[in-house]
Amino acid sequence: MPRPAPGPGQILVAVRAAGVNPTDWKHRSGALFLDRLPLVLGWDVSGVVEAVGFGVTVFKPGDEVFGMLPYPYGVGSHAEYVTGPARAFARKPAELDHVQAGALPLAALTAYQAIVDTARVGPGQQVLIHAAAGGVGHLAVQIAKARGAYVIGTASAPKHAFVRSLGADEVIDYRTTDFAEAVRDVDMVLDPLSGDTRTRSFDVLRPGGTLVSLLPPTDPDDAARAAAKESARRPSSSRPTTPA
Repeated sequence: MPRPAPGPGQILVAVRAAGVNPTDWKHRSGALFLDRLPLVLGWDVSGVVEAVGFGVTVFKPGDEVFGMLPYPYGVGSHAEYVTGPARAFARKPAELDHVQAGALPLAALTAYQAIVDTARVGPGQQVLIHAAAGGVGHLAVQIAKARGAYVIGTASAPKHAFVRSLGADEVIDYRTTDFAEAVRDVDMVLDPLSGDTRTRSFDVLRPGGTLVSLLPPTDPDDAARAAAKESARRPSSSRPTTPA
């Protein structure tokens, strides 16, 4: 590929590591909407600033940065060099190597937007996070806990210690326990799985609670279930703040 040049407000990054997410392999399979060819995939990136475009004052060549290219049309981090808006990047913390930083942005932004921007999770609320050991889930556990929530995660038994180490108060083995029987009246559910998991998650929400799904709806009755929860709104209950 030819080496790109940064435009106004952009930086040129020499890529050291780039994340691979479901949106990448789904685009590669032709299942999503970017159809121009040839196409370099990749949104997550960590690297070193090689050059800056006109008007950029927040970075200079040699700075180590990481970020997520603007989705969906800013794609292209799976290359040796990539350009992107300076404001889509942040300085890479010294404690993270490029591989760690390159894996972080898309999953972390997804978790943050679900927990904070959409559900507005706060102290004392109960949060159920499905696939709590997964890419988005393990970050959502930490964000919800940092917001003061009582966090319940679902994961297979071998991953329970990991999920608890992130701050989860309870962990449910979805292979042996029906979460819909084990959990009641949570304020928020984060569902990255969809399908039957999302449908049954409505049963564990308190009236007026929030279910955030990361995938498009598959059950036409889900809208009616959501409306029923909203119409039955009542004050939230709180779980104890100490681990069970």
